[in-house]
Amino acid sequence: MNLKNKLVVLTGASSGIGYSLAKLLANEGCNLALIARRKNILDDLVNSLDGPIQKIITYKCDVGNYEEVKSVFTEIKKQLGKIDIVILNSGVSGRTEIKNFSAEAGRKIINTNLFGIINCVDQVLKDFIERKEGMIVGVSSLADVRGFPKSGFYNASKSAASILLESLRIELKPFNVSVITVRPGFVQTPMTDKNEFHMPLMMNADKAAKIFLEGIKKEKHIIQFPFMIVLSTKLLQWMPASLFEWLAGRPLPQRKDKVTL
Repeated sequence: MNLKNKLVVLTGASSGIGYSLAKLLANEGCNLALIARRKNILDDLVNSLDGPIQKIITYKCDVGNYEEVKSVFTEIKKQLGKIDIVILNSGVSGRTEIKNFSAEAGRKIINTNLFGIINCVDQVLKDFIERKEGMIVGVSSLADVRGFPKSGFYNASKSAASILLESLRIELKPFNVSVITVRPGFVQTPMTDKNEFHMPLMMNADKAAKIFLEGIKKEKHIIQFPFMIVLSTKLLQWMPASLFEWLAGRPLPQRKDKVTL
């Protein structure tokens, strides 16, 4: 797929993979609508770009808030025209001890990771179906396969996101609308910097964004990386519940460094 002059909406563009991906998309000649809660970082990013700049507009939005999403997408269409691709990358994490379990903590994670996708898809789906063109790219995680201790809200939100995207992919195929699920492993971002445990095969955000972009250009159904973590999660997925629960209940190796690929 040639991305030149495509209008791409990218959420979660202020840090991590989203930040790196925004720069790559600009180099591809895309017109961009960049969305994040921290608009000042987006503005600094746009000002730092070299070379000829296409139409790039930044928007402040909490993707978990339906009314904010609706307002921002209305503004994007008004300012930039028809949307070709939405990349729904916004995500939050949080490890919670069971004694600190709370609906508020769960709502924050699920609102962003799941309803952030639902809210944005709601704004483009009718247009995509009517035009019989368009692409939805949703970021899930390789952590969508099981319920890991202290990460239940995060795992549940990513599992639900993966299932939702799969369902959309099947239903939208007759309308020529592509749906891509992105399942990264550990990527060094402000989100993973909070994790206290060792994260194998940690990848830097720039490398992850390049894999992400290549997968979009090839219109893959699923973009997942790195291979060894993909393989490990497949084994975990098919592991008997009793064995998984025994393994998952053991203490995790603690993080000693931040070496990345």
